[in-house]
Amino acid sequence: MSYSALADETGCPGAKPILSVQAKMERLASRLKKGEPVRILAIGSSSTQGVGASSPAFSYPVQLQADLSRIWKGTVQIENAGMGGETIPETVIRLEAALRKADKPDLIIWQVGTNDAVKGGDEGRFSDLLRQGIDAAQAAGVEVLLVDQQYFPAIKDLGRYERFVRLVGTTGAAEQVPVFSRYQLMKAWGERSPDILGAMLSSDGFHMGDRGYDCMAQLIAQSLHAMAEPAESSSQPALSAAVSP
Repeated sequence: MSYSALADETGCPGAKPILSVQAKMERLASRLKKGEPVRILAIGSSSTQGVGASSPAFSYPVQLQADLSRIWKGTVQIENAGMGGETIPETVIRLEAALRKADKPDLIIWQVGTNDAVKGGDEGRFSDLLRQGIDAAQAAGVEVLLVDQQYFPAIKDLGRYERFVRLVGTTGAAEQVPVFSRYQLMKAWGERSPDILGAMLSSDGFHMGDRGYDCMAQLIAQSLHAMAEPAESSSQPALSAAVSP
């Protein structure tokens, strides 16, 4: 099946629950209600930086900015602070430095945990640092959305890898921070069809490609919209690709 035929047939297939942990985004909701601009810091490693995309314009933060600007009909600015190969100790240092600035973001999207799981990081240390970063953001009045690890076919130690995935979910639940489960999403793509997952990945079979980042951006945008808009809101602009169960 060709890439274009697959894209036409599947659109942007989703997996439910996309949010393994949900929470109301009060700060975002307030700014949107007032018609104020929204500033977002996307921090993490290569998946945030956009490794695997054909150009920086197809990284998920760039595509997410376009999606949210269309949905919220206002100014959304996303700073891409992705750093390829980084593990959580380095990210927390950069995260805390960003929070000390006068122009703090309204939301931090923290893509976390893949390199820690792959490189053999300590699980307890990982959990402690994840809490430290979340606590620092909450103390600064900044909301957080966690994005857990990617799924890819060549995971060597699945049991260990999935323990790291669960740590993101359990920490998010304990800290009352929403978690976008990229792992569930991508694993569901693979279970549905290896061709679907393959179309979402870049040629290295590890990072997402343009299509995968596009779907990731669309689904994060829908998740944020649901958490930042009143439940009774009747204005729910649709993105170009629907989420299927």
